[in-house]
Amino acid sequence: MSDRARFRSPSAQAAATGGAATRTPRSLGQFAVALRTPARAAEPLFAQAPRMWQRMLPYAVAAVCVVTLLPVTIVVLTTAYVAGGGWAGALGVAQTVPLLLAVTRPLPAWALMLCADVVGAVVLTQADRVAGHAWPWTPMAIIGYLVLMVCLGLRESIRTLIGVWLVTGAAGVVLGFFHPPEVINTVALLFVLSGVVLALTGALRGLGDARQKIAEQESISETERARRTLLEERARIARELHDVVAHHMSVITVQADSAPYRLPGMAEPVREEFTAIAASARESLGEMRRLLTVLRGDEANGRDLAPQPGLGKLQQLVEATVRAGQPVELSLAAGAAEAAPPAVDLSAYRIVQEALANVVRHAPGAPTRVSVTYDADEVLVLVVNGPARDAVVALETSGTGHGLVGMRERVRLTGGTLDTGPMPDGGFRVAARLPLLPPNETDEEAS
Repeated sequence: MSDRARFRSPSAQAAATGGAATRTPRSLGQFAVALRTPARAAEPLFAQAPRMWQRMLPYAVAAVCVVTLLPVTIVVLTTAYVAGGGWAGALGVAQTVPLLLAVTRPLPAWALMLCADVVGAVVLTQADRVAGHAWPWTPMAIIGYLVLMVCLGLRESIRTLIGVWLVTGAAGVVLGFFHPPEVINTVALLFVLSGVVLALTGALRGLGDARQKIAEQESISETERARRTLLEERARIARELHDVVAHHMSVITVQADSAPYRLPGMAEPVREEFTAIAASARESLGEMRRLLTVLRGDEANGRDLAPQPGLGKLQQLVEATVRAGQPVELSLAAGAAEAAPPAVDLSAYRIVQEALANVVRHAPGAPTRVSVTYDADEVLVLVVNGPARDAVVALETSGTGHGLVGMRERVRLTGGTLDTGPMPDGGFRVAARLPLLPPNETDEEAS
């Protein structure tokens, strides 16, 4: 869930859901998506539909077509064309029953039906009353063939559809050389209608393919975006902590260089030891500066060169947020800034900063309470806001913009815990526990 969804007020959530009135259009939309979604091999049409009746719809349509076309085909062949009863029954079954197979395997069903239609055209050349009737494709054969084209168009690739269409036209052209006299030639009719049906259903399937690929790319992009956000936040934290470490290395260098002057009468071995410490610290400081240059990259500016903030700057942060129109109350325990080590001090400030930025973005106008307390073991940071009330100016001049991701990384860095979640009244809570001692030192003391 994104930060925006987590900090959304109850009224915004109700407006986003839309209520029960949108359930029916949503169901129809899901069915339309299932219609456009390509079916995999041996998978029935509409297999991805959300409801059972929608998944059974292709079987029902195929069964209705078979039950309707089978007796009509037999009656028309025996009465209008005066074909033999045995041939009429066999052709009726061969030209309609493959529609049941078309739901799951339309290409084999097309091969069977095309063969049956060609055989039927050859048989009808010997019928007694073929003159004046449709040939080589009877009206019932055309209807069944078009239904089959729908199944093919929703299932097969464009190359396969073009091949099916061309084979259909070629079969009609070959049969045209043997047509009986005075018949109504239906070769062009079936060729045109099948082409139109294949084009429409193929386009619908192509739209489904495109949407599916877009959804896959969006999923990949979302994953990459989350990963990039995490890496950016970790790099930012690393830059800030390297500033802290560089400051400590500078202090060590100065202390080691000035020790002979501050402590006169120092023995020569001790003086040499301090000189070696100063040289090592100076070398480490140089390496640290080069590493900072790599981490900052093009982002090195005046802001990055400024001292890192801490709990002592919380009052200024809260005042700036209040000036932006966000009601915020601060409760800061006396001595918290001095008790926290630099990493915890910086992490606590950034957590409050990100929490206030999220309140301004996602719950504008909500009354917010910031509390920072500490004891001998840890610093507790608590930010609680109520539901949104009105709009304010977003205060994001120095935040990372990564919200909960940045908070989790900073808490993980210090070995603490983070607890976030919605409140019963529609607000949101952020609670972070930051140990005052590094995790390894805490474990050693506990043992």
